[in-house]
Amino acid sequence: MAPFSLSLSTLLKHTDCLQRASVFFNVLQGLPHRTSRSCLWKRNFTAVSRGVGQLLSHQPGGKNYAASVCSSSSDARDITERLWSVYNETKRQTEATSTNSVDPDTIFANNEMSLRDIEIYGFDYDYTLAFYSSHLHTLIFNIARDILITNHRYPEGLRKYEYIPNFAVRGLHYDVQKALLMKIDAFHYIQLGTVYRGLHPVPDEEVVAMYEGSHVPLEIMSDFYGKSSHGHAMKQFMDIFSLPEMTLLSCVNDFFMRHNIDYEPVHLYKDVKEAIRDVHVKGIMYRAVEADIGKYICYGEQSHAVLKKLSAHGKKMFLITNSPFDFVDRGMSFIVGNDWRDLFDVVIVQADKPSFFNDRRKPFRRVTDKGVLLWDRIHKLGKGQIYKQGNLYEFLRLTGWSGSKVLYFGDHIYSDLADLTLKHGWRTGAIIPELRKEIKIMNTQEYVHMMNWLQSLSGLIEQMQVHRDPASQAVVEEWYREREAMKPQTKDIFNAQFGSLFRTYHNPTYFSRRLSRFADIYMASISCLLNYDFQHTFFPRRTPLQHEAPFWPENSSGVSSPAPQDQSRIV
Repeated sequence: MAPFSLSLSTLLKHTDCLQRASVFFNVLQGLPHRTSRSCLWKRNFTAVSRGVGQLLSHQPGGKNYAASVCSSSSDARDITERLWSVYNETKRQTEATSTNSVDPDTIFANNEMSLRDIEIYGFDYDYTLAFYSSHLHTLIFNIARDILITNHRYPEGLRKYEYIPNFAVRGLHYDVQKALLMKIDAFHYIQLGTVYRGLHPVPDEEVVAMYEGSHVPLEIMSDFYGKSSHGHAMKQFMDIFSLPEMTLLSCVNDFFMRHNIDYEPVHLYKDVKEAIRDVHVKGIMYRAVEADIGKYICYGEQSHAVLKKLSAHGKKMFLITNSPFDFVDRGMSFIVGNDWRDLFDVVIVQADKPSFFNDRRKPFRRVTDKGVLLWDRIHKLGKGQIYKQGNLYEFLRLTGWSGSKVLYFGDHIYSDLADLTLKHGWRTGAIIPELRKEIKIMNTQEYVHMMNWLQSLSGLIEQMQVHRDPASQAVVEEWYREREAMKPQTKDIFNAQFGSLFRTYHNPTYFSRRLSRFADIYMASISCLLNYDFQHTFFPRRTPLQHEAPFWPENSSGVSSPAPQDQSRIV
């Protein structure tokens, strides 16, 4: 984006420049649908412009005085005073601004979609219908840590490490060869200040030296599914189940570094990956959850309410999950009741997503209630039956459920949603439990005031930087230092190590980029569907491009798809 080429005198004489600057700020706010922020910046700068105009009108000579301040004959002191006057008035106006809160139960739209067109609803199981308490991550961490010690002969001292619930966030990248955990933005730039080796941050200068800057080339980024394969050095952790894995990787790295143990980072990554896999594949986690289901599964009544509502309106439903039948049966019986299969037209377990969506070779296999695999050929997918593996192409042939009349929900943007939207034309809904916490933070006065001022300060810097005299440049440099000092605060308010799931300091994260591409809608939990009737259309807000002005009214509510009062809501 080319910078504004306005002189300081022009800015002070024509105070509407600040308002014009807000055009550019609108495209830089929050998630694509958080237009309350976009409208807010416009209102802020309109108010600031009026305030600056009033400020100048009270000075001797009005406009002529403003021009004289900026003329070549003006001394440095006058220019400095004028700049700080604009700064102080901008700050005063910004602090007086308020904004509407965003409802955490809102469904947000990346792509226009109407529920009246949806006839079939599909679901993943884990973290879509079944939500887990924090106890599960502690369980996974402890079991995998003990597997490393027992099966891979890692040092006994690792048992001293406990799971750290708030250490990592989803969507981080891990450099397998350098043993670095980091957050990367939508343009492949590392967010400096979020690079960790073990449990400690790596200095920015060291990061820049290792990567010859902060950009990560495409050839070493993670592959399409976020994996480190075929020469890709980066692994992206997109699964909610990956939080214990990231924490365990960091703890083992920390142990080796603390004890000056020479180790190969690639071996460490593979061993931790295998230990985490064993927790799932060998059924250790499944048996532990089944033994104390009430400790691990929460919000079951909300998922039940959604399924009942869909069933009452005659919608067809199916379940496709990678989890085994016994585990799903135990969980769904807890959430819905022993007759849970009556709600679903098709149930598929151990589907092996994402290969389920691409591999045509695996046929379906029927499973009995006792878990016995039958050998008969599958000619139709019957209600009340349980099927294992298979593939989507056979699923489409047997059901005829294709195209945009199908809406599938899942928590994993790659394994659950990417292929469905890119190759098969299904509508997709992402379940992002972290949304609820982040929206509550963004609704706080602390966050609102901080972001208002950060954006306003950025606008001042952008406008004033064109004035090149030493006095002006000294003031602008001071503003720039203030802006840089604020950036870590915008990170720490969400997570002290890695910040928001959705943003780096300013840009969307790589996670956000993939979310906006592969999910038509997204929400904190499946229960958000209870707020909408089946005639509702979700509209994404038209977020201006860099060269566009905003078109929506200034008094816009700012919420992507406001949750209406649904008379059919089940409570």
